[in-house]
Amino acid sequence: MSQATNGTPKNGRVGMISLGCPKALVDSERILTQLRTEGYEISPDYQGADVVVVNTCGFIDSAVEESLDAIGEAMEENGKVIVTGCLGADSERVLQAHPGVLAVSGPHAYKEVMTAVHAVSPPKHDPFLDLVPPQGIKLTPAHYAYLKISEGCNHRCSFCIIPSMRGDLVTRSIGEVMQEAENLAKAGVKELLVVSQDTSAYGVDVKYQTGFWNGRPIKSHIQQLAEALGELGIWVRLHYVYPYPHVDKLIPLMAEGKILPYLDIPFQHASHRILKDMRRPAHAEKVLDRLKVWRDICPDITVRSTFITGFPGETEEDFETLLGFIKEARLNRVGCFTYSPVEGATANALPNHVPEDVKQDRLERFMAVQAGISAEILSTNVGKRMTVLTDSYEDNLTIARSKMDAPEIDGVVHIEGEMLEPGQFVDVEITRADDHDLWGTIVE
Repeated sequence: MSQATNGTPKNGRVGMISLGCPKALVDSERILTQLRTEGYEISPDYQGADVVVVNTCGFIDSAVEESLDAIGEAMEENGKVIVTGCLGADSERVLQAHPGVLAVSGPHAYKEVMTAVHAVSPPKHDPFLDLVPPQGIKLTPAHYAYLKISEGCNHRCSFCIIPSMRGDLVTRSIGEVMQEAENLAKAGVKELLVVSQDTSAYGVDVKYQTGFWNGRPIKSHIQQLAEALGELGIWVRLHYVYPYPHVDKLIPLMAEGKILPYLDIPFQHASHRILKDMRRPAHAEKVLDRLKVWRDICPDITVRSTFITGFPGETEEDFETLLGFIKEARLNRVGCFTYSPVEGATANALPNHVPEDVKQDRLERFMAVQAGISAEILSTNVGKRMTVLTDSYEDNLTIARSKMDAPEIDGVVHIEGEMLEPGQFVDVEITRADDHDLWGTIVE
């Protein structure tokens, strides 16, 4: 048996496959951090791993298939597989497809995963002998990180099965959240992406109780959390914001530069009838009024949203209402998906399901309209100067992001003729734009 340099037997090697959304990525990071804390090595391939952990997604059918395929590949290549994550909440489905997996657990089941790892490869030393960076193990590049502030969701949207997988809202203590954020900032992270199932509901379940950070009392409320995060001197970007009335109080913080002028709000639709069947807020006209107020307070605000076409019962009139809404709302960044009848969603029982070809046709029409809106909005940046954060470089080109752009889901800024290291803030002048990206040159 191989020996560590201090004579202590080495622990085993664990492989990790992480699928799904940023919230699942944070779960993977926590598992990896605990593995490294206990002295396990992380294997980059199947062959070198004693066991493989697959953190799954189960939100829509395509994600379920991707997760089952990943489990199957890990079983074929390694043979010892632990399944966790959202699909793991449906253990029967996993075991029916792959009866040979060693253990199955649901999302944020860190203890269950570690127990399963210990059964395959027991820890052999005192974990306090190992050094793990204070910010933990991250799967993102060194200059940005996701900060998960809560688990679960109290809403029961008819198209969503997340609450059945992740449970009701459970707020992380504000002291714990702020300590993690501070550790990340000290480690060189330049941008924090705040995530949860319902970011603006932070603290609801604990009645906004007061916590402490560096001896200072802070209420567990998204406004106070945003104010505290704004003191760290790095970019802070809010995702998955449900449009509660108190979200209005975040806009002045953006106008003052304390957090990024960016809101990710999944509106999902604009038809009153469809929103009611979705069990979502059904007041598109109020949304338009609020957007106007937000833009008056913070003219540079970027509003991102996602929508669903082909929801059960959606008529052509409903869809035209949606198109009319996005034309008037003029959102900066938009994603759209066709309705997927994920198993367990109550919307599946609704009548008048939309044919797949109609869903796809509406998706394409929707994105064509939004592409025109995006091109018009982005073209207004030509000739302007802006600060961007560099992400990567290759072939005499640097890829960066502006305050308008979250990683992986939004556009980028191409800086031609430059090879800049990731994680730098630089000023550029925008020279051209299309319907998704910007191009610019360094301002000397």
